[in-house]
This record gives sequence, structure tokens and C-alpha cells, in this order.
Amino acid sequence: MEQTRHDAFDAACPAREVYNRISDKWVGLILVGLADGPRHYSDLQRTIVGVSQKMLTQTLRNLERDGLVVRAVSTRRPVRVSYSLTPLGADLLPIMRTLKRWAEDHIGRVHAARAEYDKSAP
Repeated sequence: MEQTRHDAFDAACPAREVYNRISDKWVGLILVGLADGPRHYSDLQRTIVGVSQKMLTQTLRNLERDGLVVRAVSTRRPVRVSYSLTPLGADLLPIMRTLKRWAEDHIGRVHAARAEYDKSAP
């Protein structure tokens, strides 16, 4: 398969679709939440505090459609749905882990910068 060069700075670039998807806050948290293996829907919802059922469902469906996550339905009773990363999702995982860690490590500096800016803003 021939590799086409893309430039997400170009408004018509199809890579922007992926960029927009993976820059969503829930996407990164879901992918990192799936890092250690398959998780049931309810486990993800408990782990990612603040995500609504609607947003979690919608985001998981989009990730499944994009080939980053796979959905599995158990045949046992009660029926349970679990999600796991595909190889493509696992390839993206290190970037998302790094972004999450960066945000956690630097939130103090960001808050300090905001406070400084707000003191001097008109």
C-alpha cells in the first residue's frame, strides 16, 4: 500500500479528522484507561470520573469505528460488554500516556502562569 503524505495544517487534509478525534479529552483518558487490558464499560465509567454515560458511549463508539478500540460482548449471563485496545490503539497509547502525565506534572505551573497573566491582563 502506497503511503500518502498528509499535512494536518491543511484544512482539507483527512488527517485532521484523526487529529480532532484524538485531541478530545475523553479519548486520551479512555485509551489510558484501557492500557492494562480489557475493561468493562462500568469499570471505565468508575475510572474516568466525570464522564457522562452518553459521552462514554459516544466516544467508545467513535474509537471503535476508527479502529482504536474493539468491543466484545460476553455470552454469559449477565451479558457484559468490555473494551480493549486494538494494535492501532496500542500504537497511540504511549503518546496519550505522555500527554496525561505531562498534564498531571505541570498543572501547578499552568495555574501559576494563569494567575500571573490574570494579574496583568486588562
